[in-house]
Amino acid sequence: MRRRIKSISTIIFGAILLLALTRVWAEEPKQLDEAELAKAAQNPVANMISIPVQSNFNFRFGSDKDKSQIVTNIQPVIPISLNKDWNLITRTIAPIIYTESPAYQTGLGDIQFVGLLSPANPGKFIWGVGPALQFPTHTDTYLGSNKWAGGPAVVGLTITKHWVVGLLLQNMWSFAGPPTTAENPTVNQFLAQPFINYNLPKGWYITYSPSITANWKADGADQWTVPLGLGAGKIFKIGKLPFNGQLAAYYNVARPSTGPDWSIRAQLGLLLPKAIFQ
Repeated sequence: MRRRIKSISTIIFGAILLLALTRVWAEEPKQLDEAELAKAAQNPVANMISIPVQSNFNFRFGSDKDKSQIVTNIQPVIPISLNKDWNLITRTIAPIIYTESPAYQTGLGDIQFVGLLSPANPGKFIWGVGPALQFPTHTDTYLGSNKWAGGPAVVGLTITKHWVVGLLLQNMWSFAGPPTTAENPTVNQFLAQPFINYNLPKGWYITYSPSITANWKADGADQWTVPLGLGAGKIFKIGKLPFNGQLAAYYNVARPSTGPDWSIRAQLGLLLPKAIFQ
């Protein structure tokens, strides 16, 4: 049964990615300048297809603080125009994980899906709300949970001449899966992702976008991971196709006893500022 679930989830994710790539190569990219592209790339509910590939290099990881971990997220974002008033922004996250603790393992983690309903013509305050789902697609023991999980997600932001400032929140609880045991605990996970971006000339920008997480099932200080750091990025083009490149470093001022002390995040994303299914 689990193998079937993984196969179905992988097929669905592949279909979504193929659909996005087909749209990318089949149509001429809408021509936006670098400043407009930067702001759209920083807006989680922008009417723009993007395919970011984000690698997180985690250091001083594990019980002895001598291990490393690499989590590479392939996360196509596909906006669907429902009508002239509403868009549905879909984000699918497929993590490819290499970890050295508690054992050396490499493979697919648990795929997540977020769908945010957002006004097509927002005012100064931009928002989106919808479900977040997590599927037990991991290919090895320590790469994910055996539980199905879901919950609400909400984002709010504002965009000015130079600034893009907002906050994404979500919480997921397990609702199905094998019986709960010490090796197969229930899921109750919180995510808060503030994002503060200052846009500079020629597509450059400075970014603060940490992923603050809480595992409500853990004890005491092991609940929270709170990164503190900064990054920089740039919008550039290869031919007519625009890309978003970014590099950031974070130190975890709060973390579980086995969590990483610090991380480097590198991201490259293809941008296509046009919705599909209009």
